[in-house]
Amino acid sequence: MSYPDHLSSLIQNLPESPGIYQYLDKEGKIIYVGKAKILKKRVASYFNKDQESGKTRLLVKNINDIKFIITQTETDALLLENSLIKKHQPKYNINLKDDKTYPWIVITNERFPKVFSTRKKISGGGVYFGPYANGKMMYTLLELIRQLYQIRNCKLVLSEQNIKANKFKVCLEYHIKNCKGPCEAHQSEPDYNEQINDIKEILRGNISIVLRHLKEQMHFHAQNLQFEKAQEYKEKLIALENYQSKSTVVSPTIHDVDVFSFNREEDTAVINYFKVNNGAIIQSNTIELKCKLDEGNEELFLMGIVELRNRYNSNSKEIIVPFIPEDGLNNVEYTIPQRGDKKQLLDLSQRNLDYYLFEKKRQLSLVDPERHTKRVLQQMMKDLRLTEEPRHIECFDNSNFQGAYPVAAMTVFKDTRPSKKDYRHFNIKTVEGPNDFASMEEIIYRRYKRVLEEGESLPQLIVIDGGKGQLGAAINSLNKLGLMGKVGIIGIAKKLEEIYYPGDSLPLYLDKKSETLKIIQQIRDEAHRFGITHHRSKRDKGTLKTELTNIKGISDVTASKLLKDLKSVKRIKESDLQTLISIVGNAKAQLVYQYFHPTENN
Repeated sequence: MSYPDHLSSLIQNLPESPGIYQYLDKEGKIIYVGKAKILKKRVASYFNKDQESGKTRLLVKNINDIKFIITQTETDALLLENSLIKKHQPKYNINLKDDKTYPWIVITNERFPKVFSTRKKISGGGVYFGPYANGKMMYTLLELIRQLYQIRNCKLVLSEQNIKANKFKVCLEYHIKNCKGPCEAHQSEPDYNEQINDIKEILRGNISIVLRHLKEQMHFHAQNLQFEKAQEYKEKLIALENYQSKSTVVSPTIHDVDVFSFNREEDTAVINYFKVNNGAIIQSNTIELKCKLDEGNEELFLMGIVELRNRYNSNSKEIIVPFIPEDGLNNVEYTIPQRGDKKQLLDLSQRNLDYYLFEKKRQLSLVDPERHTKRVLQQMMKDLRLTEEPRHIECFDNSNFQGAYPVAAMTVFKDTRPSKKDYRHFNIKTVEGPNDFASMEEIIYRRYKRVLEEGESLPQLIVIDGGKGQLGAAINSLNKLGLMGKVGIIGIAKKLEEIYYPGDSLPLYLDKKSETLKIIQQIRDEAHRFGITHHRSKRDKGTLKTELTNIKGISDVTASKLLKDLKSVKRIKESDLQTLISIVGNAKAQLVYQYFHPTENN
């Protein structure tokens, strides 16, 4: 199926993460919202095959743009999809989800409350927890509650008057110890409500409070020699410790909250916004602010917050932020969370902002590659303290095997991309034994002596794979050639990715996410790969020559054929004459056999 190039580019570069996707038509209206375990795979499935459904084909035909929100888990995506469908009522979402789609756990508002799941609001009210997109998880949670606490499940109206009038009789649930029989006053209301309070804490995710309560009860009964009772609390304690009840999806305690994350790159500030209502994200947007003057981060952040709150008509009293902007909003409480549900929301906002920046840079590299390259080179020049853009970079790496077969490799990047036609291999000529410093000095001298002799252009940056020792050896050669100061040179040590400069005793550490470090790592890894390939080839040829081609009349081709069939020189030596004849013929077989079995001819 054919579709516009801009959609193809979007699809190819969607993240392989859970989340929701939104399809928009030419007017920018949301026409479909869907969830995905892997966004890239799910969205691509709409376009990479012929759809059997006519409605799906019509949907794909009307897609003009794609937006998405990354979520932490697939469950987050389920609930976010639900919220957005209810909010936007997209044309192609037939089965619109409402509050009945996902179940809740309710604790009823009555004497001796009941605890059960529901998909609708019940009469009389109650306290609701959820919604639970994963039904299995919810029922596991309910089963845990029933295992820990003896809560009634009957529909009796347990008013104080009814109980005193002896209107009820205990049922089977009492006899099998699933209920303590409050209907016949076998359990007091304070004792029952103590269990309900524990259940509420579990449903809120505050397990530590309940664990502490259970431990106190266990120790109390043990000290009073009530060992059976103490054992009951111990079993409850173990069951609760083994259960992970904390939901990373939605917290019912987070209601009517705005979440903002912030990033600034030079003259552009980027702000991501989440609108959270009833524990669900119902709005998301990312905007950019171009700096006109020398505004500070706090000022820019406040401008973005005001703009987005006005755009979405938000009057939330709480705003979750990574730092507090300049004061300018009345009756608003700023929260900088350090842990818990609010911290997870802030982290999620930041991840969406980071991906927005990544996608923006990628799109720039596709639409205007020269501008993208210019930006990266300017950043590299700044990060590496160079005097000019490193449009031409050469990187060197040594390889040897216990001092044998020493080689070196040079890889070349031009305008931040590999220039493989300029790669070079070097055989070490003047150094004996494993001496990386001397080998590096030889290669750098040979390389740039030839560059000068042939009038070739020098690189703006030389990268040496190694620390201070290798860098110092390379500098020695540049000094001999009179090139020191005319070309930038750095060393990169593999262990901690330390950047060494001539004359500096301490290394520079670049941000692990920086494009500068990634390009240096890429050219270094290319040099290592390129050098290892050449080294292995040379080593294999050297091994072949010393073992087999010393035999007069045996060529490299014959030796290779024997090794291919018999796998090793040892097996060739141990083979009988007929085996060798079957591989290389009688004449060559006689030469090999006589070489390894000289006594048989005497």
